Amino acid sequence: MNASIRLSVSSLRAHRRRFAGTFLAVFLGVAFLAGTLVMGDTLRAGFDSLFGKATSGTDAVVRSADAITTPGESQGVRQPVATGLVRTVENVPGVAAAVPNIQGAGQLVGANGDPIGGQGPPTLAGNWITDPQLNPYRLAEGRAPRKSGEVVVNRGTAEKGGLKIGDTTVLRTPDPVRVTVVGLATFGGEDGMAQVTFTGMTVADAEKYLTARPGEAASIQVRAGPGVSQEELVERLTPALPKGVEAITGQESAEENTEMISSQFLDVFTLFLLVFSGVALLVATFSIHNTFAIVVAQRTRENALLRALGASRRQVTVTTLVEATAVAVTASLAGLAGGIGIAAGLQALFPAIGFPFPEDDLVVKGLSLGLPLAVGIVVCLGSALLPAVRAGRTAPLAALRETAVDASGASRLRAVTGMGLIALAVALTLAGVLVSPSVWLAGSGAVLALVAFVVLGPVASTAAVRIVGSPLGRLRGVSGALARRNALRSPKRTAATASALMIGVAVVSLFTVFGASLKATMDQTVSRSFAGGVAVSAPSFGAGGSGLSPRLAGAVQELPEVDTAVGLGRGVAEVDGEGRALTVTDPAALERTFDLGRIDGSMRGLGTDGIAVTEKEAARQHLATGGKAQLTFTDGRKETFTVRAVYGQSELAGDYVITRAAWAPHRTQDSDTLVAVTFEDGVSTDEGKAAVEKAAARYGNPEVQTRDEYAQSSAGGIDMMLTLVYALLALAVVIALLGIANTLTLAIHERTRELGLLRAVGQTRSQLRAMVRWESVLVAAFGTVGGLALGAFLGWVLVRASDGSSDSDFAFAVPSAQLAVVALAGLAAGALAGLRPARRAARLDVLHAIATE
Repeated sequence: MNASIRLSVSSLRAHRRRFAGTFLAVFLGVAFLAGTLVMGDTLRAGFDSLFGKATSGTDAVVRSADAITTPGESQGVRQPVATGLVRTVENVPGVAAAVPNIQGAGQLVGANGDPIGGQGPPTLAGNWITDPQLNPYRLAEGRAPRKSGEVVVNRGTAEKGGLKIGDTTVLRTPDPVRVTVVGLATFGGEDGMAQVTFTGMTVADAEKYLTARPGEAASIQVRAGPGVSQEELVERLTPALPKGVEAITGQESAEENTEMISSQFLDVFTLFLLVFSGVALLVATFSIHNTFAIVVAQRTRENALLRALGASRRQVTVTTLVEATAVAVTASLAGLAGGIGIAAGLQALFPAIGFPFPEDDLVVKGLSLGLPLAVGIVVCLGSALLPAVRAGRTAPLAALRETAVDASGASRLRAVTGMGLIALAVALTLAGVLVSPSVWLAGSGAVLALVAFVVLGPVASTAAVRIVGSPLGRLRGVSGALARRNALRSPKRTAATASALMIGVAVVSLFTVFGASLKATMDQTVSRSFAGGVAVSAPSFGAGGSGLSPRLAGAVQELPEVDTAVGLGRGVAEVDGEGRALTVTDPAALERTFDLGRIDGSMRGLGTDGIAVTEKEAARQHLATGGKAQLTFTDGRKETFTVRAVYGQSELAGDYVITRAAWAPHRTQDSDTLVAVTFEDGVSTDEGKAAVEKAAARYGNPEVQTRDEYAQSSAGGIDMMLTLVYALLALAVVIALLGIANTLTLAIHERTRELGLLRAVGQTRSQLRAMVRWESVLVAAFGTVGGLALGAFLGWVLVRASDGSSDSDFAFAVPSAQLAVVALAGLAAGALAGLRPARRAARLDVLHAIATE
């Protein structure tokens, strides 16, 4: 064992450059993984501290006991509580203070006329709580609102919107309200709670604009008297509260808020980054394996001599594994330091883009260091295991002969196995997306397809390089022909080198195809469902935005240019015990403006006790025209509705439609998400749009878009997602480039004598550089083409699987222009990876190279 370690140390010292690419691949993968985990821990700890400090004075929260949660949402909608309960709560022994917390959606308009926020995080408004211990916000400048129209704004929102104390602006509730900023506030010592915006109003204004009727609040905040614990306070409050109302401790409320942020953002964001860390490490695996395979092949005679001198197979294997361990440990430790540096960089970067990363020290937990370290070491050792075993099997007689030619690409067994795996992958995938929709079957088929590509790589590389490289002889002469021949020398090596790039390109292509398909689906949905001329919307995704005024549709309807204007509002209710979203609208106008498909029954006679349902939802809930459905609203009231229409298409119209009159008794803060407008005959789109824009200006100036513009803006979040995906996948592509460059560098070392002979018989330095560069491009071309094919296939699988698990019909689209850019980028990456090895090859001393053994 000691002899093996000494040999390993000597080899590492003598051949440090051989393992430079492996070191960098492990370093980058571990750094990304460690940085993601440290950042996640720091954000969670920061929000724990933020909510803890903000709610430190709240000992109990009184609220509705039940919440209605619709599919796809983690936070339910709760019934308001009566503000009259404040007196009841104040009379409970141990209560020092109790105040109503009235809260709703409210979006401020900045000094430039644009709305602030609304792209994800909530835009909130509520009453300004005067008790400083019960108010999570603290006045930093100015004063509290005293009369109608005065507001306090969190400082981050004011800075983002260019607002200052004394400025007058508009607050969308969603009806526009003129307000004057009289104070700026902080939340838990920060300028705000992440990118959430908050506007504090007087109690009277909050009741007027944020609730359906006076005397209602989202909750009641309670402060305990001296010597009364939070648990004891809740125990005293519970018997005094009416049925359907509960009390929870302030600590539980803070934990729920943290969990809400965690489930809606942190967990998803961290998982998103961890997936790309996994992709980067998978790409690194191929690069590491290839490096050790080449090093072992280059040391065949050396290992054979060791065997001839008495070294056992075990000793030769251990020697290689010790080298791998040394590289793995040093690179992983360096990666941990790099990961902490990445997290620190993000901590400095996030505030610059508007996300207040906690300013406290980084939180570095043992798991966040131990897991990346273990993963880095395991990935490196696992990648080096097969080459190490192969080194141990070197026969002593190998020292007396030249290394055998690599014929791995011609293996019939590999070809048969690969084709069998491809057939099985296609069968599983087709069964999962066409026969019996199953995400598990489709996913298993997709993973098996990736394995099949790797197994078939050496077989495919021979044919691919011959085809792709065939024009090189004519275009680049002898240098091109030699580059093609060099790429064909070791099909297994070529395939392993290209596989790293193939995976990176495949994932890029997968998301490109899926993103284009989502856009095509949105365009198809709008074109098929919306027959109007323009759409009025307050563009937002997530929980942000305040929506549109319910009065806007009526105002637009009065325009002489307009035939029909229909507003689509949103409500929630339990339908036979299951939470469902309701579309609140004028059903007759909805039928004229939207294509609802085949309608069984009539949309015109819903009244206050009728409901319209889609065919899919009717089948799921066992409903039919004339049938009865029991709806339970957030106010706790149960009502029986008659199904008066069953329509074919939901999409923009939703699965359940009720009238505004039916929703009015149960509504809270009323708003529309969309107003669809059709014009009178003879009115052009431009003329009608100008008239609608003029009318909409009085209601907070929401955006008026043509049908095509609305479809494009609805898919705007997809471009943002793809930009982030491409930025993250750049790491995987960088690791793949390192793999190609490292393989070429080692190959040049292997061919030192051959390169010297080529120079001796007349090859110029420029021809030698061109030969190496074109070899790199051929390897990259094979990886890029394979990645494009695999990515397009996986993109199709993902689209079809999403189609099978969703009520919407997904459209499959192949963005040829974007995929062409990906292909060019892959080829450019190959050329870039070959620059350094080409320069190194050209600098070889001819006589020294010829004399090399």
